[in-house]
Amino acid sequence: MTGDYEDIIHLPHHVSSRRPQMPMSDRAAQFSPFAALTGYDDAIRETGRLTEQKLEPDEETLELLNQKIHLLREHLREHPEVCFTYFRPDSRKEGGAYLTKSGTIQKIQLCERIIVLGDGTLIPMDDILDMESPLFEKIESDPQSCID
Repeated sequence: MTGDYEDIIHLPHHVSSRRPQMPMSDRAAQFSPFAALTGYDDAIRETGRLTEQKLEPDEETLELLNQKIHLLREHLREHPEVCFTYFRPDSRKEGGAYLTKSGTIQKIQLCERIIVLGDGTLIPMDDILDMESPLFEKIESDPQSCID
């Protein structure tokens, strides 16, 4: 013998007489990669997902937000249209995202510190970064005008 497999290299390929030949697509699937660690790809994707840190408003911004909430309470029966920018904490990791939501005010729950919109959305007052509405034009032009 001159090399490895010299004795079998020229023999014809074996074909079973009892079993049908496997299609090439099924044969290729035998060698496709598989996830050895279930959930590993999801964990990597979750780790790479970015979140934002909650910004803490300064005293001036907090005072302006309080004035706006007070004005909303005075005009609650009119169900004013307001656009909120607020922070929603992430349920899976530290941080969260800032969302913008517009809607009419249904009610303001001071004890729970929640604003309820007409569509049922609950916005925690402590997570509000900004509010916009035509109702606030007087406050924004002269913040001292609404201080009692």
